[in-house]
Amino acid sequence: MLTTVLGSKEASVDSMIYSYRHGFSGFAAKLTEAQAQAVSGNLPCHKDYKFYCLNKRHIAVSKVAAFGPSSEAISTEGNFSLFVLVLELPDVVQVMPSRLHKLKTTRSWDYLGLSSSQSSTNLQYETNNGDGIIIALLDTGIWPESKVFSDKGLGPIPSRWKGGCSSGQSFNATKHCNRKLIGARYFFKGLEAEIGEPLNTTEYLEYLSPRDALGHGTHTSSIAGGSPVVNASYYGLGFGTVRGGAPGARLAMYKVCWNLGGGFCSDADILKGFDKAIHDGVDVLSVSLGSYDILFTEIIKPDSILIGSFHAVAQGISVVCAAGNGGPSAQTVENTAPWILTVAASSIDRSFPTPITLGNNRTVVGQAMLIGNHTGFASLVYPDDPHDESARALLIPCPALSLRIPPLGRLTFIIDSCLYMSPNDTSVAGKVALCFTSGTFETQFAASFVKEARGLGVIIAENSGDTEASCIGDFPCIKVSYETGSQILHYISSTRHPHVRLSPSKTHVGKPVPTNVAYFSSRGPSFPSPAVLKPDIAGPGAEILGAVPPFYLKKNTKFAFLSGTSMATPHIAGIVALLKSLHPHWSPAAIKSAIVTTGWTTDPSGEPIFAKGDPTKLADPFDFGGGIVNPNRAADPGLVYDMGTADYIHYLCTLGYNNSAIFQFTEQSIRCPTREHSILDLNLPSITIPSLQNSTSLTRNVTNVGAVNSTYKASITSPAGITITVKPDTLIFNSTIKTVTFSVTVSSIHQVNTEYSFGSLTWVDGVHAVKSPISVRTMIEESYANDS
Repeated sequence: MLTTVLGSKEASVDSMIYSYRHGFSGFAAKLTEAQAQAVSGNLPCHKDYKFYCLNKRHIAVSKVAAFGPSSEAISTEGNFSLFVLVLELPDVVQVMPSRLHKLKTTRSWDYLGLSSSQSSTNLQYETNNGDGIIIALLDTGIWPESKVFSDKGLGPIPSRWKGGCSSGQSFNATKHCNRKLIGARYFFKGLEAEIGEPLNTTEYLEYLSPRDALGHGTHTSSIAGGSPVVNASYYGLGFGTVRGGAPGARLAMYKVCWNLGGGFCSDADILKGFDKAIHDGVDVLSVSLGSYDILFTEIIKPDSILIGSFHAVAQGISVVCAAGNGGPSAQTVENTAPWILTVAASSIDRSFPTPITLGNNRTVVGQAMLIGNHTGFASLVYPDDPHDESARALLIPCPALSLRIPPLGRLTFIIDSCLYMSPNDTSVAGKVALCFTSGTFETQFAASFVKEARGLGVIIAENSGDTEASCIGDFPCIKVSYETGSQILHYISSTRHPHVRLSPSKTHVGKPVPTNVAYFSSRGPSFPSPAVLKPDIAGPGAEILGAVPPFYLKKNTKFAFLSGTSMATPHIAGIVALLKSLHPHWSPAAIKSAIVTTGWTTDPSGEPIFAKGDPTKLADPFDFGGGIVNPNRAADPGLVYDMGTADYIHYLCTLGYNNSAIFQFTEQSIRCPTREHSILDLNLPSITIPSLQNSTSLTRNVTNVGAVNSTYKASITSPAGITITVKPDTLIFNSTIKTVTFSVTVSSIHQVNTEYSFGSLTWVDGVHAVKSPISVRTMIEESYANDS
């Protein structure tokens, strides 16, 4: 085909980037816009983008956008663009811009109930730690020398494994792969086509091999399936045993992300990673990737994660993806397709209290990760604002500016000086600065500016609800609340020579540390498809200790704390691996249902879960889906809401996809039914109604995976102002009846439009409680009639 367009076999070979042969068919190539138009007929190619051309026989084309725009900071090569092409010239139907994607533990497994004890109720024990299950990760590579990738005690590599390891720069496949790390491949040709030049490993401090130069992939791999390593810590913090959720599972790394701008991944490389993982025979895919920027994703055109995950799930491979780090704003959740298990991030019951001793001998406590010795008493300053010589003032949030309240209560509209400090500012040199911020980015900037001005340390009073300890990796930085910050400010303003001592942090586990949805975790409802609840579940993702390369953060350390939905995702992937081991015949949808319907909606000790934000509030399904993952209950859910490819096709039909577009996902002749399907009937383990006018009915079916003879009764918690009825309200299962269908009728008593309210439908049999979250918004259509 390329030879036909380019005129010679040599030109087509030079143009080729990848071929895709396993989960889907096609290939990637570099073409000029004119060549692309020759392939795609009359379909336009935007000159400012690299593109994919998709084949209507093989690769899905939908109304779903790719995740990130081409970076303006990255050059292009002449007039060439990147395309994913098809095998038959007449069948090209659409062009899609290729976009770049962004990268999105000693306590967490014990916290989730998966302790190292040999208990018969422990899912790890029941499954021999997931032995024989293969977890694949699309990430930044791996540091094979880390002890978490030791194969000590593991049996032979599963005979069904068809993958392998690829040698490269500083990576010897024979030496570095073993019975734990059974696969290690790397894909970079798509990225090179994006940047228009060969990847300069010296400039970007990279390895042209599966070796990890960023630390992200090593960290996520250790969380999902790392072998136990005792006496692990970050310079004494978080001391204990680091291990993966499925420490007996095997790992396969597909390096698709590279050390450009903190980590970028080309769509073509991501698709190749999916394609090889499907071929190699993996069981679970952990994908801690998301968009570089929040766009109108999954509405305009498809991206690599959407396409690759569909084909993986069609082959029975569970795909676990990060919800994104765009929180706490609503409608920021990513990776929202119903076949994906989308993961939010929560905290665990661990904190790092750090004493702050003022010169008057009063001690207050903040959160940090200070290591080494205390600072001794040093001068404490609240930097004078360079734009205002008036009294020191306290920053509080204001929509456009910063509304600050001076000690005497006079209001001024000025910006906190920590955010405008220059490296030449002498006011904080050799001193500890107090700064007030109103968000995570302000906190990072303030700490960086104080460091550049040669400050000794910084105390950050933050009102954002983000209580995560470390605000800058290699600088003494302690977070406190606004209330504590006000007390420190009062001490400064009332003392001629204020001083402070910052002491090393300690590790505290257990009460009174609460469980929260992390401030940064992206929130629902889903923008592309609001009737599909996203995220699905939450897992530990705040301050997680995992393995890193020894040079990480320029420190000689083998373990480090990282935060993000990137860390929550491999927690769930590890649990999925255990469930796959226990229930090898369960579909990805059944496993997802088991996880969603058994989640904790209070913390493991029964305390409420809050969602950190502006302001902090009680968590709801748009924050954590079914709740915090509860792996031991997910092992025995009682009932599951199962789905397969046919259900996902109906979903695509309800979104308005035509038959030829759906044909590309399935590679089968498909016709959407002439009778309009309701997206509300998709057999999800949740119910979300974004536009309830009067009354609506929907159906679900549940499959019994518990005792053969079982009876379940419905227990309904209705959202405020909403009436819910279920028919039948009793489900009876026996040796011949394994799946039962029921209907749910939902009506509103509201006479005005509302925001979402939340409830649940729980099927109970005395042993199991199969809980589906319910989210309903009343939207009454307004009349356009002229009332005047």
